[in-house]
Amino acid sequence: MSEGAGTDMPAGVGASARLHQLFEGRRLTPTQRRIAHCLVRRAADVPFLSSVELARLAGVSQPSVTRFAIALGFDGYPGLRSHVRRLEPTGTGLDQAPNHPYQQAVQAEIDNLRHLASLLADPGPVERAGRLLAASRPLPVLGLRASAAPARGFSYFAAKVHPDVRLLDESGSLLADRIDAARHAGASALLCFALPRHPREILAALSHARDTGLTVITIADGTFAPVAAQSDLLLPAAVGTDLVFDTVSAPMLLGQVLLEAMCDALPNAQAQLEEFDARAAARGLFVD
Repeated sequence: MSEGAGTDMPAGVGASARLHQLFEGRRLTPTQRRIAHCLVRRAADVPFLSSVELARLAGVSQPSVTRFAIALGFDGYPGLRSHVRRLEPTGTGLDQAPNHPYQQAVQAEIDNLRHLASLLADPGPVERAGRLLAASRPLPVLGLRASAAPARGFSYFAAKVHPDVRLLDESGSLLADRIDAARHAGASALLCFALPRHPREILAALSHARDTGLTVITIADGTFAPVAAQSDLLLPAAVGTDLVFDTVSAPMLLGQVLLEAMCDALPNAQAQLEEFDARAAARGLFVD
């Protein structure tokens, strides 16, 4: 991957200022200037934005973002984003760019987790989501294709403290029926995991869920994810794109944080966990 220009910028200069230096002296088109201004203004967020999200923030097309990155000397937008990630020291001893792609992928996930930690400085949205999920009887949890695994994991643990969790992880004509059944049984909220790539059916399912009166809470890969328009409360967590398949450490951790918030909103959660532990011990369920 090309490193682009400006890799010899002095240490200690802020990311925004170093981006200014990266663009300095270049003949940029009006569209490219819009992207450059957006990058400078959102320097702290750029490492966690996809090219589609950056394009929406800058008010340009996604191909324009790709062409802009190539014009700067990178192989594409991922190369530019990786460069921006290296502009700010992290103070972890990993400030030097990792040499191996596997290391780069791990470092990118660490950066995603740091960004999630910064978002959780305001716990209000997660706490609100936890209360909504705790109050829903039953609680439908939706996740299709790549998102089925985190939805299944959340449902497994949620069922230990919530009286009626319904996993919706299979697409097809019955999906809307199962959403209807949950609503008719008394559900007031639906939790959705929506990670790339986003199947078209997930948008239809969320639209249908809202039409039935369900409050849709979504854990997605960004605030500009396609599901945002169909969500009442969106909780973002960036995914890693440095490997062949996306890595989802931040969304998985956010799911566990949301579980914690839901448990906090369930008055008998701790008692139910203790009862489960007692039953498990009596049955010799676990070797430890």
